[in-house]
Amino acid sequence: MVHARILVLAGLCLATPALATDFSDPTWPCVQRKVGQLSVGLMWAHPVPDTVPKAIQDDVNTLADTLAVRRIELETLRPDIAAFAAQVEGDPDALGLVFKQVFDRLSRRRGRIIHGIEEFSLSQIGLSEKIEAARSEMATQLATEDPDFDRVDALEEQLDWDQLIYSDRQKNITYLCETPTLLEKRLFGIAQMLQAEVKDS
Repeated sequence: MVHARILVLAGLCLATPALATDFSDPTWPCVQRKVGQLSVGLMWAHPVPDTVPKAIQDDVNTLADTLAVRRIELETLRPDIAAFAAQVEGDPDALGLVFKQVFDRLSRRRGRIIHGIEEFSLSQIGLSEKIEAARSEMATQLATEDPDFDRVDALEEQLDWDQLIYSDRQKNITYLCETPTLLEKRLFGIAQMLQAEVKDS
C-alpha cells in the first residue's frame, strides 16, 4: 500500500509541467522591447515653451486632460483639436504645450505600469522558485525508504495552491505588457494630430 502511494505521488510530481522562468532580464517578462524613458523631442518637432500663457491656460489644460484619457478614441477628438488649433491660429507653441502636458501625464502613468510589471515579474520568479523547491523536497521525501507522508501531503497541498496562483497571474501578463506600448502609440498619435494643425510661419 505504501509503495503504491509513493508511485502515485511520484507520478503527480512528474506530470506537473515545469515553469518557464528563464528571463534574460528578470524584471521584464514581456516580448515587447523594454523602453525605459520616452522623449518629447522624439515625438514633437518644435521647441516647447516652459510656461503656459494665462490666456489659454484653461483651454490647454482641458484639451490635455481629454487627450490623456485612454478610453476616449483619438479619432473622436479631432474636432476638439481642430477647434483649439483654430483658436490659437495653429501656433506651434500652444499646440506643443498641449502635447507636453499629455506627454507628462501618460509618461508618468507608463512609468508606474513598467515598475508594476517589474515587481510582478520578480514576484512570479520568487513564486516559481518556491514551487521548484517544494517539488525538489517532495521528490527527496518520496525517494527515501520511509517517507514522511504528512510532510508530502503538506507539500502537495502547497504546490497545488502556489501553481494555481502562478497560473492565474500569468493570464494577466499579456495585457500588462501591452499597456506601455498602447500608451506610446497614443502619444505618437496625439503628436501627429496636433502637428497636423501647426501653421507654418
